[in-house]
Amino acid sequence: MERTLAPASALFTDFYSLTMAHGYWKNQMTSRSVFELFFRKQPFSGGFSIFAGLETLLERLKAFAFSPDDILYLKDLRLFDDGFLDYLKDFRFKGSLWAMDEGAVVFPQEPLVRIKGDLIECQLIEGMALNVINFQSLVATKTARVWLASGKGAVMEFGLRRAQGPDGAMSASRAAFIGGAYGTSNTLAGKEYAIPTMGTMAHAWIMAHESEEAAFEAYAELYPDKTIFLIDTYDTLKSGAPNAIKVGKKLVEKGKNFGVRLDSGDIHYLSVEVRKMLDAAGLTGATITVSNDLDEVIIQALKDAGAPVNTWGVGTRMVTGGEEAAFTGVYKLAARDDGKGGFIPVMKFSDNPDKTTMPGVKQVWRITDANGMTVADALGLDGEDSIEKGNQYVLWHTSADYRHFYHTIEGGVEPLLKLRLDKGVQIIDNPRLIDIRGRVQRGLDSFDSSYKRFLNPHIYKVSITEKLRALKLDLIQQYLG
Repeated sequence: MERTLAPASALFTDFYSLTMAHGYWKNQMTSRSVFELFFRKQPFSGGFSIFAGLETLLERLKAFAFSPDDILYLKDLRLFDDGFLDYLKDFRFKGSLWAMDEGAVVFPQEPLVRIKGDLIECQLIEGMALNVINFQSLVATKTARVWLASGKGAVMEFGLRRAQGPDGAMSASRAAFIGGAYGTSNTLAGKEYAIPTMGTMAHAWIMAHESEEAAFEAYAELYPDKTIFLIDTYDTLKSGAPNAIKVGKKLVEKGKNFGVRLDSGDIHYLSVEVRKMLDAAGLTGATITVSNDLDEVIIQALKDAGAPVNTWGVGTRMVTGGEEAAFTGVYKLAARDDGKGGFIPVMKFSDNPDKTTMPGVKQVWRITDANGMTVADALGLDGEDSIEKGNQYVLWHTSADYRHFYHTIEGGVEPLLKLRLDKGVQIIDNPRLIDIRGRVQRGLDSFDSSYKRFLNPHIYKVSITEKLRALKLDLIQQYLG
């Protein structure tokens, strides 16, 4: 089973969660509630996102507790009643959690995670849950875009040195592997998450030897089965490539293969010229790896230009999100206890339609056509709505209340939110990370290419059922008149 490096302290939460929890406790507001975690817009102006971080979230929920030292810290703040601090001493998350499969292709407005529990426990975990899901989903989405841009090729993640702190580096390596990277330079992530570790050499290796050729000879002797020469330390075409060819021929004579790496300069021009030199020397099996602040836009441009690249090394712009600072996940109350064993739906109103939330306890159904291609997602009321193959449905826009379409389900329909924790106990085993990675790739293959293009992607249909729309409009009328 995959191990997760998870801070166990329940102080890993926004301070307002503690002050509100104190208020709930003091006013005996401990009834059941339902919160949902969803996001508002696609990052990178893209057409899809990848849901990541679920296993980390589950592990942290199971470890979420206040230590004696945590309680002393809160006591010293002189803001909380002693009775509330006594309550926190024995706090453990005992709620239930539903979530989509980690690695699912996801879209704005649909709940990725649903939490049911008493109001206090649901409130306390808000910041931690958003921290985990937002960052890993951002990196997994970015990596999936890089992987698609490479033509589903070999992408290596090596962003440790530019990641946002130690936990950011670990989470990023995990999420990048989910998104499509085939290995990492982060050795600890390799150990903890069973991700293949890989690397070539730094320029320091070359400069530490008397000559470039001597550096290549020493490395080839040390790792004859995994030799990749960094050829841009001095002069790529006049020095690096010729020396790599000279040493590489000796490896080939021994039945080994090798590769070269470019980390600077005009990657397209240099890769083309180096490929010519390798082929002219009869080294057609030698590979070319490139790096140097790559992202999906640069990689796609290089692919379109015919750059003969075998492996792409991507670091900074993948593990930090590049131009997108954060995933827009939010955590909102969807329903509260009615005192009779059921729930009262609630919703947040806003002058901005995109910030108005969907009321009630919801499920998400993914609809496919007869060929297994994904055509739409439908949000409906869990336990009340039913979406089945063969039936025709009217599905409504999530915010433009007049827009709708009719759809007859000819393929399959799958409920996406599944119970993972029941009263604090995990009931579904965590899949292997490599299986989550496979789910991402199969999921992307089930969507038309128009949703995956980088420039003006087609907008995927996320709609709501007639019952959910009626509830939403009724609450708007009730509260706003």
